[in-house]
Amino acid sequence: MSTAAYFENALAQTWSPEAWSEVTVLVAVSGGADSVALLRGLAALKTGGRGRLVVAHFNHHLRGRAAEEDARFVEQLCVRLGLPYEIGHASTDLDETHPGEGLEAAARRARYAFLEKTAERFGARYLVTAHTADDQVETILHRILRGTGIRGLAGIARTRPLNRATTLLRPLLEFPRRTLLAYLEEIDQPFRTDLSNGDCRFTRNRIRHELLPYLKENYGHAVPEALLRLGRLADEVETVVDHLVDRLWEEAVLSTSEKEVRIAIGPLISEPVYLIRALILQAWKTQGWPLRAMGFEQWDQLAQMVLNHEPTKVIFPGAVSANRQEGRLVLYRELQN
Repeated sequence: MSTAAYFENALAQTWSPEAWSEVTVLVAVSGGADSVALLRGLAALKTGGRGRLVVAHFNHHLRGRAAEEDARFVEQLCVRLGLPYEIGHASTDLDETHPGEGLEAAARRARYAFLEKTAERFGARYLVTAHTADDQVETILHRILRGTGIRGLAGIARTRPLNRATTLLRPLLEFPRRTLLAYLEEIDQPFRTDLSNGDCRFTRNRIRHELLPYLKENYGHAVPEALLRLGRLADEVETVVDHLVDRLWEEAVLSTSEKEVRIAIGPLISEPVYLIRALILQAWKTQGWPLRAMGFEQWDQLAQMVLNHEPTKVIFPGAVSANRQEGRLVLYRELQN
């Protein structure tokens, strides 16, 4: 079997065309090898159905002429494949959009805002991105270095809701990058190379170009496989935890509103502190409150407020107040303009 046939068959087994051929699929394409391979693979599998593939490319305007050439490359590829496309542009200086957030995080936020808006405009049932097994390894290792819980060890999720109408899907998470490069070589498909991926001022790039090669050379070439296995095990654990949290939510959450969550203390007193932290995290996510500045110390402080019998009130990052009253914990945040 040729490399091209192998990749396309494997992609079809990972995400059967029967699951998406009748709906609109928005494909995020940077012009790099991973996303171009994803687009070519999906285009090869799209042989019928009323659905369509639509391409979205976002120009962050961070690399000058090279970024413009990336956009032009994607546009020309879409024309050649006969696919509709949307080119987005960063409208403001990303460094100024969310001060203190960091350029990488600001760029990601702007990109996903564009992708979500484009998915809504085209009525896309799925948004697909080209994250690979290599990206998964780097993400898990990055989170270990930064400090993470079990959920963080699970790495990049294969799917998650983007909004009520669209699901974000990553069909290449089990494919190593070398497979994609071999596929592109065999079908004679060029791609763009982002030179900033070699800039070791960025943590992700240092992990890719310095730390992972060092670990493989000094601790064995199976390090990436070990990290992927750790991620799969962590994901299995979190699936169990999610079911337990859902049960606790039904038992302990008294009420929710746009501004507030009220949690009964009684059902939580005999529960493991890990589940109490997970329940409060779920409340944060349900309300859409800021998560970035919240770490283990903050989640544990909230859990200890539940277990402590003394009335307490604490203000947490994002201006969320937690008030430990008689028999309940009240989480409150004034609506933001």
